[in-house]
Amino acid sequence: MSRRGRVTVGVLVGVFLLFTLLGWGIDAYTDYLWFNEVDFVNVFSGVLITRVLLFLAVGLAVALVIGANLYLAYRLRPLLRPHSAEQATLERYRMVIGPRLGTWITVLCLIIGFFAGLSAQGRWKDWMLFQNGGNFGVTDPQFKVDIGFYVFEYPLWRYILGVAFTAVVLSVLGALAVHYIFGGVRLQGVGDRMTTAARAHLTTLVAVFVLLKAVAYILDRRALLLEQHVSPGLYGAGYTDVNALLPAKEILAYISVVVAIAIIVFSNAGMRNLVWPGVSLGLLAISAVAIGGIYPLAVQNFSVKPSLADKEAPYIQRSITATRTAFGLDTTKITQYQANNVTPQSGLTADTSAQNARLVDPQLVSQAFTQSQQSRGFYDFGKKLDVDRYTVAGKTSDYVVGAREINDDKLTTQQRNWLNRHTVYTHGYGLVAAPANQVVCGGLPYFVSGFLGDEDRQANCSSASDQIPVEQPRIYYGEQSTEYAIVGQSDKNKKVEFDRPQQSNTNAEELYTYDGTGGVAVGSFFRRLVFSIKLTESNFLLSDAVNKDSKLMYIRDPRSRVEKVAPFLTIDGDPYPAAVDGRIVWILDGYTTSASYPYSQKINLANETKDELTGQGTFALARDDVNYMRNSVKATVDAYDGTVKLYEFDDQDPILKAWNKAFGGDLIIPKADTPADLAQHFRYPQDLFKVQRNLLTKFHVTEPRAYFSGQDFWQVPNAPDSPSSNVKQPPYYLNIQLPEQTDTRFQLTASVTPANRENMAALISGSYINNQPTLQVLELPDQTVIPGPVQVHQKMTNNAAVRQQLSLLSTNNSQAQVLYGNLISLPVESGILYVEPVYVKTGNQENAAPLLQKVLMSYGDGGTYVVLADNLKAGLQALVNQGKQAGNTTGEDPGQTDNNTGGTPPTTLPTELGQAATELDTAIANVKAAQQSGDFAKYGEALQALDAAMTKFQNIQKAANATPTTSPSGSPSASAPAASTPATPTPSTTG
Repeated sequence: MSRRGRVTVGVLVGVFLLFTLLGWGIDAYTDYLWFNEVDFVNVFSGVLITRVLLFLAVGLAVALVIGANLYLAYRLRPLLRPHSAEQATLERYRMVIGPRLGTWITVLCLIIGFFAGLSAQGRWKDWMLFQNGGNFGVTDPQFKVDIGFYVFEYPLWRYILGVAFTAVVLSVLGALAVHYIFGGVRLQGVGDRMTTAARAHLTTLVAVFVLLKAVAYILDRRALLLEQHVSPGLYGAGYTDVNALLPAKEILAYISVVVAIAIIVFSNAGMRNLVWPGVSLGLLAISAVAIGGIYPLAVQNFSVKPSLADKEAPYIQRSITATRTAFGLDTTKITQYQANNVTPQSGLTADTSAQNARLVDPQLVSQAFTQSQQSRGFYDFGKKLDVDRYTVAGKTSDYVVGAREINDDKLTTQQRNWLNRHTVYTHGYGLVAAPANQVVCGGLPYFVSGFLGDEDRQANCSSASDQIPVEQPRIYYGEQSTEYAIVGQSDKNKKVEFDRPQQSNTNAEELYTYDGTGGVAVGSFFRRLVFSIKLTESNFLLSDAVNKDSKLMYIRDPRSRVEKVAPFLTIDGDPYPAAVDGRIVWILDGYTTSASYPYSQKINLANETKDELTGQGTFALARDDVNYMRNSVKATVDAYDGTVKLYEFDDQDPILKAWNKAFGGDLIIPKADTPADLAQHFRYPQDLFKVQRNLLTKFHVTEPRAYFSGQDFWQVPNAPDSPSSNVKQPPYYLNIQLPEQTDTRFQLTASVTPANRENMAALISGSYINNQPTLQVLELPDQTVIPGPVQVHQKMTNNAAVRQQLSLLSTNNSQAQVLYGNLISLPVESGILYVEPVYVKTGNQENAAPLLQKVLMSYGDGGTYVVLADNLKAGLQALVNQGKQAGNTTGEDPGQTDNNTGGTPPTTLPTELGQAATELDTAIANVKAAQQSGDFAKYGEALQALDAAMTKFQNIQKAANATPTTSPSGSPSASAPAASTPATPTPSTTG
């Protein structure tokens, strides 16, 4: 290469390294600034130092081993080589390599060491657990070794062994190449094909490889406890493994040691040729096939298969026990629930659990929140809201809650310039909440908090005061916070951030200047330059919006912040906001996981946690295979200043203790120091519950022979309203008291059905008692007639009277769409009550708000007693009436009740009542038109007119003493709405 070419290559390499190192340096520096802001520098430094040390240690070790063998091969070259065509050809390579051999070896080894170091630095988690891990206090059933060895030590030993194999193999290949080039190994010519020195060098490396194989056989014995071997489809060592493969691995380890010694002895001290070493390696290969393959196969086919259930029974028991322990199923309380009552009883109307059934579906009412609780088009509550519980006026109830945030995608073209996106529209405002079983004003939630102003409290549609107040309602850190924000002003009187609309003028805006502790200071020229390069944005240097007191907020969504602060945790896919001590905080569940718990069933997190809601407001988990899982941490992120805190929740988890120790011992706040106000909002995490629910479909069976037969297995049903979609029904939060429970609990519940059948098999619930997780299973009899969710939805919607009324809901508006909320199965009064809210979405706009119009309910077998009622109270009473009328002998049709139970509608109405119904239909149409137009003033006037029309209709109805089945009916709520929260009727088709 010419001098100019060498200079060009050198410049290009230098530029590449400069930009690469500059990028790495800027990323590291900005990460340090971010970790310093959240006060977790020890995580940043701990991970960085560990990765750098592993990179250097492993990279140098591999480079030195390979380099030493290459240099040794060169030093052992023969000084005289016989003349041959082969050697004449190799001479030109020796002339090129020889003068700069040290440089060639150094460059080659540095490249190999670099990639080895890159691989090693990714193993920082294994190394830190290896250093700081302890004991589980539980031993594996085969070797009686503490589980801590498999979780904390085994992964690193396996990796080190792999690195050693790689280094030896590359050394063999490299040394062989050097010996060949410099004449130590010849393919042509007279005499020996290999010099004594080359033979000694290469055979020693081969012997080291065989010794490493002996170590691998020892580790393979432990690995059998982590692999899928036990029939049927369970993990761990089965009968064949314990009685054939384990002894075979041990024998092969001894044979490997003997072969390694034989290779060295026969190659150098004995006959000094490669025949006997080759024979030794051949015998090792034959032994591996015969002892490690053929013999276990024979045992499996001729001893185990003829009596598989009996042979595998002890090992099935091991897998069942380990799986239940590893996933926290061992304390599950299973109770038999007969559900032998299929007729609604009079006590149903007074049952607390039935009255507390949640009607407001957090997946369907997001648009209702957005349209009713915003006066700007860029506000958003996300695709799915959350469910929490609050104590208001001395009563604890569950509420649907959402954080009002700014959605950057909804900003107009004019608003989407750099200045507006990053310095003006910086934060949301308010935690909006509504009772979970009460709606008003045509099917809207009854809002009780998070108002932007007095004008935001619509008459009769929301509470007069903020029932869940917060002192600091601004949301700078939230799920919609995808852009970075620049806040802070040198002039404290200068306010540029949009805060909320002015109460006196909805077209005007109130402005705000951030005064919290969140954000990284970017006042200096150097930091502005750094972030200008990192974010490829010149405005950091050019814009007056960035001043000496400016702060930069980035990585603002709660889940990303916790994942960065605690990279060793798996974060639940559903963060939720809560009002705690007057502030809005995001609460997240963090899991410690492992993939090396002996005999435990291995599952894929992404597959096991996927259901109908995945991606619709909840995050999908990574496709990690794990066989141990604990909800060890409750994390919080302050919505105003971004403060991240990690609270210990499982104080017995050895993995969390190891991580806490690895980062100085004070990374995790002890469980005893968790604020009581915060602990009141902890809820059973959804993703963990899904994993446990799915495992319980099989591992509720604890007897090996019954597990082997699989006859008692369950399955998770598909979404009831779309069973063909093959997506699972999500669990649902309820604030109820189940049978065998002593009090009302906020719990996560789900139904399961028998495998390949649709009837109900059991109800599973997860809740906290004194902040300790509790799983409960209500198991129904095997031959129960109680239908499962898919069956009961089909039975209810196929009921002739109900189907007619559902058709009316959609035919009143040609563009209306009937949607179904969460189908809840409640074990009450020795039977099963089903509650499914019915929503109607009008208009052809994608973001039109579904309105809760009816409640679909049934009891018992799902088909005999069915009602489509206006509210929970009316529906429960209608079911009771049906139960009473079912046994009478008067000939009265039990379907004719006074609460929309599906009777035949009358053909005529009194003149005044018909006129009032017509006025009511007109008022409803006006409300829908105003709602679609987005004119809130017109919408409020329409609601008042609707209230007057409803009052007139009810007065005439009472006077006529007539309650026709298809007359306008109130919107669903848990109880009859108060005077301040009138129900909104659906249109009459006969008025």
